[in-house]
Amino acid sequence: MNKQSNVYTIIYSSVMVIVVAAVLAFAALSLKAPQQRNIEIDKMTQILSSVKVVSSASDAQELYKKYITGSMVIDAAGKEIPGADAFNINVAMQVKLPENERQLPVFIAKVDDGSTKYIVPMYGAGLWGPIWGYLSINSDGKTVYGAYFAHQGETPGLGAEIDRPAFYEQFGGKDLFAGGEFKSIAVQKVGQKPLNGADYVDAISGGTITSKGVEAMLSNSLKPYETFLKTLQTQQIAE
Repeated sequence: MNKQSNVYTIIYSSVMVIVVAAVLAFAALSLKAPQQRNIEIDKMTQILSSVKVVSSASDAQELYKKYITGSMVIDAAGKEIPGADAFNINVAMQVKLPENERQLPVFIAKVDDGSTKYIVPMYGAGLWGPIWGYLSINSDGKTVYGAYFAHQGETPGLGAEIDRPAFYEQFGGKDLFAGGEFKSIAVQKVGQKPLNGADYVDAISGGTITSKGVEAMLSNSLKPYETFLKTLQTQQIAE
């Protein structure tokens, strides 16, 4: 075949496109499993962080099996949804739904002192992109044990500080109820207090929009768990 002809050029280009496409498809399929594994390990690390367990890519799976003793998915009435997998619930999609239509994951942890913690995921919007996290709640159903926050692209030194201990460690011991009524934790400028009597933490200096994003995320993500949390409170009183 004449290598200078148009036919040769078309055939050669078509073959090259097919070969490159096949190589890329093979590479994508080969990398899919490791990528998914890395995503799962990162999620385990974040969940563990909310109960103050430090982990890494090398030991996250082992520690997750040690500390996370169970999980379930509930509805807004606090009833367990049979067959639902808490780990694989898309929280970003769920928070967009009306509260009574959401599937609400709960992870159950037993920490080193033998006490049980209930971990719930959160998802919201910051200044430049999504923010998310996990909040662990004591078995009393109202006080926070620990928290973890992350972001996709908040401003370094400002809103990005939500993933620093100086911010998220403030949540330990905060109360999700006041006078028996659910009141999400507020994120206030230093020196200010919420008017509704809710518990609160200090906002990030210079990161007002991200701080308010965290506050909105907490309220939107946690309110549907109110019935479940009240059930925990009742159980503790009964004990």
